[in-house]
Amino acid sequence: MKNNILLLPDPFPLESGATLAGARVAYRTWGQLNAARDNVVWVCHALTANADVLDWWAGLFGAGCFFDPANWFIVCANVLGSCYGSTGPLSPDPATGAPRYEEFPLLTIRDLAAAHEALRQHLGLARIHTLIGGSLGGQQALEWAVAQPEEMQHLAVIATNARHSAWGIAFNEAQRLAIEADPTYLAHAEQGGSAGLRAARATALLSYRGYEAYRATQTDEADDPRLRDYRASSYQRYQGDKLVARFDAYSYVALSRAMDTHHLGRQRGSVAAALARIRARTLVLGITSDVLFPLSEQRELAAGITGATYGELDSGYGHDGFLLEVNQIAQHLEHFYAAQLAAAE
Repeated sequence: MKNNILLLPDPFPLESGATLAGARVAYRTWGQLNAARDNVVWVCHALTANADVLDWWAGLFGAGCFFDPANWFIVCANVLGSCYGSTGPLSPDPATGAPRYEEFPLLTIRDLAAAHEALRQHLGLARIHTLIGGSLGGQQALEWAVAQPEEMQHLAVIATNARHSAWGIAFNEAQRLAIEADPTYLAHAEQGGSAGLRAARATALLSYRGYEAYRATQTDEADDPRLRDYRASSYQRYQGDKLVARFDAYSYVALSRAMDTHHLGRQRGSVAAALARIRARTLVLGITSDVLFPLSEQRELAAGITGATYGELDSGYGHDGFLLEVNQIAQHLEHFYAAQLAAAE
């Protein structure tokens, strides 16, 4: 299935005061709107994902899954700054015809949410039944639900927060330092910074999983005689190579910087004041082993959003559990919707 393309207002205004010329958003849809137009599920994706939610969230989205296109009209848009069809650092600048590379303007989570809002209006969707996302996707969903509280009926956010933490920013900065240390990053070539990106991904994995996950899956046999090239070492290299094959360093820098800007309370008085603006019936899920977005951050969300339901995914996968624990997520969603239906009777 090919991406659809929305051309954003030109130039597209950014929160920083800068503008983005020639901006476009790539998106995909599945299923059909029902007669009441009240079966919309909108998915906000995480850092290196794309608009094909049936691929990267398989088991939760797809035929026979909780969100089945036979029942729902599903929308997923590739975020600005990415390299999967929406305008990013390698997209041609209309003024020069050349990519912007590291000079791509700063994006914020609010900018990503504003692009979603432009697409919602373009599609003529008055209300969204369920807005869902994890990690960076959850940050977008929260920002959008604060900015447009009347348009969201249900909100489901997983392994995310109201403000990106100093811990998360530090991890992102360590990854950017690895990319910037690669001399090819400033070479203005599509593959610039690839070695740095490989190292950045290896660093990120340490925050996505955790000690127990590595112990369980990457420990060498007790009688293994090797003195180098351990299983854990090979895993880090493999994951770095996988990302380099499908992503670019410039988008990685742009989107990690956008994640750092996440702060629902900025120019709204406080985080608490921002959360109080959300009107959607909300489900907040945390992951018991998540060291990047600890449970305390999800508890803050649930406490601050009126009537929110809080749950936990019991997982050894760390932060990556939001992608992998699809059965648990579906179970929480079933209970969440059942409770809402019971309350409405």
